[in-house]
Amino acid sequence: MRQRTFPVIALAVTIYFWAAVAPAADLANTGTDYSSAGVPWLLGDWDGARTRLKAGGVDFQLGYVGEIAGNATGGFRRQAAYADQWVAGVTLDLGRLGLLRDGSVQVTFTDRNGRNLSDDAGLGTLQEVQEIYGRGRTARLTRFWYNQKFADGLLEWKIGRMPFSEDFSAFSCDFQNLTFCGTPAGNIISNYIYNWPISQWATRLKINLGFGYFQFAAFDQNPKYLGVQQALLPAFFSESTGVLLPVEFAWLPKFGDLQGGYKLGGWYDTSSALDVVTDIAGGPAVVTGLPFVQSRGRYGAYVNFLQQITRNSVVNPRGGLSLFLNVTVADRRTALTDAQVAGGLVYSGLFRPRPDDDIGFAVGMTQVNSRVAWSETLQNLAGLGPVPVRNSEYIVEAYYTYRPLGGLEIRPNVQYVVDPGGMSQNRNALVFGLKTVANF
Repeated sequence: MRQRTFPVIALAVTIYFWAAVAPAADLANTGTDYSSAGVPWLLGDWDGARTRLKAGGVDFQLGYVGEIAGNATGGFRRQAAYADQWVAGVTLDLGRLGLLRDGSVQVTFTDRNGRNLSDDAGLGTLQEVQEIYGRGRTARLTRFWYNQKFADGLLEWKIGRMPFSEDFSAFSCDFQNLTFCGTPAGNIISNYIYNWPISQWATRLKINLGFGYFQFAAFDQNPKYLGVQQALLPAFFSESTGVLLPVEFAWLPKFGDLQGGYKLGGWYDTSSALDVVTDIAGGPAVVTGLPFVQSRGRYGAYVNFLQQITRNSVVNPRGGLSLFLNVTVADRRTALTDAQVAGGLVYSGLFRPRPDDDIGFAVGMTQVNSRVAWSETLQNLAGLGPVPVRNSEYIVEAYYTYRPLGGLEIRPNVQYVVDPGGMSQNRNALVFGLKTVANF
């Protein structure tokens, strides 16, 4: 980690000072606003070429996320770790290209590297303190899909390789702890709901209702999507186990100039899965030693609420205070962690000199299935332990986002994890982090 962290920090500082000067020279005579809310690319607009390409139907994406985390308390040792992700992609608007009206194609590649503090320092957390490490060190084809709109956008049909988290229970990823990042369903039952950067062959139909939308999809279920670490081609895998069927309804109200988003969804997976407690004879498998019983079907539900409650138009026309709440539950028969609740606030437009900066604060809980805790208690009573009896893990995180210019976010954060892994025996962890997001 030490060999890698300092070069990365040096690179980030170099990019910052270079980008602060280069864009201004790039468009010095165009009258373009190069404040942090101006052109959203660190490498500028290529003398207007990038804007012209996008208007013509070709939109390139190149991004980077790096996360440093170090524990002041908790775990077996004090240390730091660094993980990152590169993203490269392109969106083709087939209508603007003169090929097919209201059609679009998306291709995205991701590359993840680095180390994971939760493992390296032995924090024992249920949710990683560096969300970008999720799914380890991988290079993948993350998106490879075609989307078609019908009836002036009333209907949308998407087909191809896509992550579950792109469309269902989607949530922002400004926080560094995984509890508050991305789709909660994929965070608590990651053995069969695969969030970004993993994609699956799928098809989705979306009905735009004006006040919101209704959508449903079918995802091919196959553990090989998860197992293959270097997957840059849109391959088909044999031996699929079933189909994942999510559904979501969203109400997107606007109260004056305050935007809200309220989502209600659920899923059903037709695959067979092992019970987390019961054996083939109906007893607790950890005591009897018999194989776990297997049955078909896994399911769950979620709500995602996001509402802006104040508007700070004096400092930033988009600024103000927003609140969020995510609640996710999974079936207690097959899920090791069967519930997660997370809520918090984000306030942007703090100061006139920094109109685009924001602060965030969140609290969350990830719960170990009470049936699993019961079986662990039985193990101890039967003299087969001692084993820890797991309950819930609690997390608090706060961050500040500094946006020195368009396309760059520097976000120091602090996390405090209570009962890591849901075990009171584990020391609480105080973690300091730094998340850097760059859009080139």
